[in-house]
Amino acid sequence: MKFSSLVVSLAVALEAVNNAESFSSPSNVGIASYGTTNTARKVQNSVAPEATESISGQVEQRRALGSQENLMLPRQYSPNSDVVFPQMSHVSCAILSSTPTEFALLEAINQVMKAHPLLRCKIEGDGEPDERIDLFQMVRKGDPTPCTFVSKADTFSATDVLRTVDVDGSDRASLDKSWQSAFNRDLDDGSWCDVEKNPLWKLEFHRSNDDSDAPSALLLSFNHAISDQSSANKLTDQIVSLLAQIDTKGAVKSTPKEQIIPPSVEQSVLGETDTWGDIGPSGVSIDTIKYVGGKALEETKTPVILPDGFGSGGGALGALTTISGNAAGGEDSKSMKRKSVVEFRTLSKEASSSLLAKCRDNDVSITNALSAAITMTSTDFVDGGTETDKARNYKVLQSLDMRRFGECIDKGESVGCLAGSMDLMHGPLPDRSGEKLRTSPTTEDMNLFWEIAREGKTQTAAFIDSDGPSHAVRVFDFAMTISDLNNLVHLTAQSKDSQGRAYSAGFTNAGVYERLDAFELENEDGKTVQNQHGKYKIEDVFYAASNARSGSLYRFSCMTVNDEIHFTFHPAAPMVDEKTNVEFADAIIEMLEVISGVKGIEIADPGPLSLLPKDILVKATALVGTAALLSHAGGYYNFVQSVLEMKNNVEPADFWPALNFWIFFAVGHPILQPILWISDVLHGSPGPMVGNLVPATFIAGNLLAIAAISNVAQIRNAVNVGALFAFLTYVGAGLDGQAGLGDFNLALDDSYKGTVVKGCPAYEEVRQPSMDDFDIKKYQGLWYEQKFHDWTQFKEVYDTTLGIKLTADGKGWIDDFAVKGPAPDSAPLSWDKSPVANGAHYFLFGRIDDNDPTGILREKGFGVEFPNYIVDVKKDPTTGEYTEAIQFQCLQRGGVRVFEGINFMSRNPTMSDSEMAAMHARAEKAGMYPYGASPEQMHTVARRPVGAPPVDNNWQQMWRAIGLDKLLELLTESIEDGGR
Repeated sequence: MKFSSLVVSLAVALEAVNNAESFSSPSNVGIASYGTTNTARKVQNSVAPEATESISGQVEQRRALGSQENLMLPRQYSPNSDVVFPQMSHVSCAILSSTPTEFALLEAINQVMKAHPLLRCKIEGDGEPDERIDLFQMVRKGDPTPCTFVSKADTFSATDVLRTVDVDGSDRASLDKSWQSAFNRDLDDGSWCDVEKNPLWKLEFHRSNDDSDAPSALLLSFNHAISDQSSANKLTDQIVSLLAQIDTKGAVKSTPKEQIIPPSVEQSVLGETDTWGDIGPSGVSIDTIKYVGGKALEETKTPVILPDGFGSGGGALGALTTISGNAAGGEDSKSMKRKSVVEFRTLSKEASSSLLAKCRDNDVSITNALSAAITMTSTDFVDGGTETDKARNYKVLQSLDMRRFGECIDKGESVGCLAGSMDLMHGPLPDRSGEKLRTSPTTEDMNLFWEIAREGKTQTAAFIDSDGPSHAVRVFDFAMTISDLNNLVHLTAQSKDSQGRAYSAGFTNAGVYERLDAFELENEDGKTVQNQHGKYKIEDVFYAASNARSGSLYRFSCMTVNDEIHFTFHPAAPMVDEKTNVEFADAIIEMLEVISGVKGIEIADPGPLSLLPKDILVKATALVGTAALLSHAGGYYNFVQSVLEMKNNVEPADFWPALNFWIFFAVGHPILQPILWISDVLHGSPGPMVGNLVPATFIAGNLLAIAAISNVAQIRNAVNVGALFAFLTYVGAGLDGQAGLGDFNLALDDSYKGTVVKGCPAYEEVRQPSMDDFDIKKYQGLWYEQKFHDWTQFKEVYDTTLGIKLTADGKGWIDDFAVKGPAPDSAPLSWDKSPVANGAHYFLFGRIDDNDPTGILREKGFGVEFPNYIVDVKKDPTTGEYTEAIQFQCLQRGGVRVFEGINFMSRNPTMSDSEMAAMHARAEKAGMYPYGASPEQMHTVARRPVGAPPVDNNWQQMWRAIGLDKLLELLTESIEDGGR
């Protein structure tokens, strides 16, 4: 089983650059042991930091920051010492119906700081690696002094975090003006926080001349590394509950339970010792690779991320530019002056209640409706004020509470940041779709809104069901651990092309304030957050995390309090100026009022014209595609029958890994074909070269094609339908043997000369006498693959070799599988431009089972294990060394053969026709022809002439310039080390 790691590496890198903001909305360390608290409380089912006894006899807690926390802190970048990355700020403001005394507030803050370690922590360690090993100084090796949370009792107190602001006037308008000004300031300006000296949070107390009957505001500002909105809500609730205790009892009688530093998001989701720093690439599964591939495919839809007139968006080429250490499109001199523009809105109790009822009628949640609202409203503003007839795709960032996913180690018992998110893809949608819904809606417009909401629900369920949260965390953890992702985010923020934007829109819905489980007080378990404690009622809560440097084009954060939905709109100017943000905020509220029915606007019937048949081009494409697909109906029928037989004969734990193994490679082959075709079109296009790399006519042709697909719905839909049928037809050709028996014979239990061959043979049925005195040690060394029958390989590669060696204890083996690609015959115009034209390595690992006969190696990968039979070896008559070998891998489940792989190998790079014919004769004698060893069933591996020099041209120089060769070397080393 063979697979190149290059595709995965590039996809991960691009994904990390484009989606770092996924972990920046309202987290590689191993955990040494469980810590202790002053009360010697035993902690169950939770990851704890290291705890050491200080000189004063009080406990010190330490934990290295996780990847998400390092992004938000942020970890700095010494090669660019002139630039200091600003902290990511998170601000939350609760408006109270009454005003507490400053004395009571100080006491409440001291109590919560004693209970929650991150409220009294500072940072030690600079996070610098041992070295940076790539050309552009962004690939990290080692982490000797990681940024570390250090929390000691009594290091800080309430006086270090509390600032009181006296408001002129006792009315609500005066109070709002005061706290909103501070909110706007703190959202972008984190200069108040020196992480090595000061607490990572503060609280501003806005009061009206100490009038206890007047409303007041608690404005909490955090370094986002220690907080999310769930934590902020619970912290606010605990502070207010303590204020009520002081009012009624004169002191705090029921103190907050003391906690330990919570786990990072990586530890909570992946497991306490399963982060990239703990287990490296062994944690990457086939499903993780599928996730990365899916994320990369999203970018092919070219979602809008800037209004017309603001940059090109960057795309994949922009991401590659960023990886090379440059800002896509050049640096924007005004990038550091971008600022958040903020508007606050409240959806009335009537509208909020009616919206909830409408959501229930349509089987969606409020969150799903909000995703539809921000998407449709975005269509009203992306044209920059100049109306167009465009239809565009939208990529929407939807925030998630990561405590709910994976191992769920964090139980929400203390202040910490476990925020995450997922992407929603909507569209294409015509410009001004939202305006039409708000001003002159038809039933068709209303249906479109609910279709988008239901699509959001479907995508969310698919993401969760596929363990997407775990894959997202693992991919981000990988990128942050091996690279200076903070610098990549900085370069993206500086980019003229992207203006720091990666999403069309983004939103956070923190849910219902009163439904959260409260932080525990001693002797008061199991309570929920309350909207009133004593005389203090929570009237409103508004919050946001800074979106100025990087993030979404349009942005809001919301939460339901007192049955009203409170919104903070906080996009970044100048892409969205203050006037536009006011209009956007009003448009969202108006749309939700229309949808909920409280607006009182008439919904028109679009009439019978909407029922007429449409999409003739799509239907014609579907008709042709159906005819092509039906030509392979027999192959699909036999496949389904075999799958059902296998499912009935084995347990699910054996069935699904085998089927997923088949699916992965069945999908991989057809995806590769258009890539090779486009590459040859690229390098065969005439005309002048741009950058001495890409023909201008190819760029122009792509722009025309993209414009047609983006703006003409019939073309776009026909292309999508055609691509689907082409994919299914190609797989069908693999099932019935029309796509090449050597590398794409996908049939299960396929036939030979008209007879179906069931299952796998036993080793003794194929083993040849040459194996009688087989010495596994002689089998080590370099082998040249000459032919194969194996659908885990690709006929498009060449110069394939296998470097086999035993582990030190002789119980395992490592196969250094090296390929180059594509082969000159497969892509005659582009083969030498490939990033792996000079080779890439992938390491396979197996074991030697003492219970197996000599000559069987156990091979494992992608969730399955199967035997690799060494069927026959040819020996040098003089030295006794092995000069040729035949290998046979076979996987069966429930009596159904899922996969067979046959390799003809020699110690020499070339073989004569007579030598190859003799090898076929030995395979036939071994009874392997029915399994694919006959000449017509095997693919001959292409080879360049012996001694041919390495490929070198402008494209290879570009790959080296961006450090791709170094990245491949690093990944190769990490994979090899991880398998030992």
